[in-house]
Amino acid sequence: MSDILASILQQKQVEVAQLNSAELRKLAFASPPPQADFYASIRRANHLTPVRLIAELKRASPSKGLLAPHADLITIGSQYQANGASAISVLTDEKFFKGSLETLAGLRSAGISIPLLRKDFIIDDTQLYQTRLYGASAVLLIVAAQPEGQLKALHATALELGLTPLVEVHDEGELEVALSISGLRALGVNNRNLRTFEVNLQTTLRLLPAIPKDVASVAESGIFGVADVVQLAQAGIDAILVGEGIITSADIPAKVRELSTVAGQP
Repeated sequence: MSDILASILQQKQVEVAQLNSAELRKLAFASPPPQADFYASIRRANHLTPVRLIAELKRASPSKGLLAPHADLITIGSQYQANGASAISVLTDEKFFKGSLETLAGLRSAGISIPLLRKDFIIDDTQLYQTRLYGASAVLLIVAAQPEGQLKALHATALELGLTPLVEVHDEGELEVALSISGLRALGVNNRNLRTFEVNLQTTLRLLPAIPKDVASVAESGIFGVADVVQLAQAGIDAILVGEGIITSADIPAKVRELSTVAGQP
């Protein structure tokens, strides 16, 4: 199978080259800092409390095609908040995921108060300036998307902007890189291989024991029902990030309530 991640990153280089970095930096630092605490929102109090739900707004994906092309994402975001989501992940990539930065701004204008995570393929500081400017509290940084030095520089810039970086890994080598980042507070394990888009929930279960207890742990991708969440809850995960399993549901509010109330066992 072709390397999907490489294609996406090539497109990101084109997009970033068209942005005015100096202007966006000035606007970002002049804008209000994030008010919602992403880390606190996704941190599970203890093993018996419910796993935190990061509910994702996602119109499409390269692997599944169109999921919810005409959905009113602002209304759905309000449903997420009203029914127990701890944070909202917003896909902002346009070409491959049919997303938009405007969704972030729209959610804030609609009065969403829980943290917003910008989920995209971040390769440059300019994208971090956008992230703060459009109202997100957190930003996804993918270890597989850039060299280690660049990743650490992006992480530092995100912290400078008041953003919480969620650093994403999907194997042991990437986890080692993530754990070497100064100030790491949130780590996501993607059960989807970004090069092949194959999914295996065991990826999280395999890597979770190596994540320090003071780092918030997030399982991403391949989570659809209570059985999946129970397994992750009992393993000690702090939060789950669910997109397709919610956005394609016939009853989105009920699905959010279902996934946001699963706790581990004594």
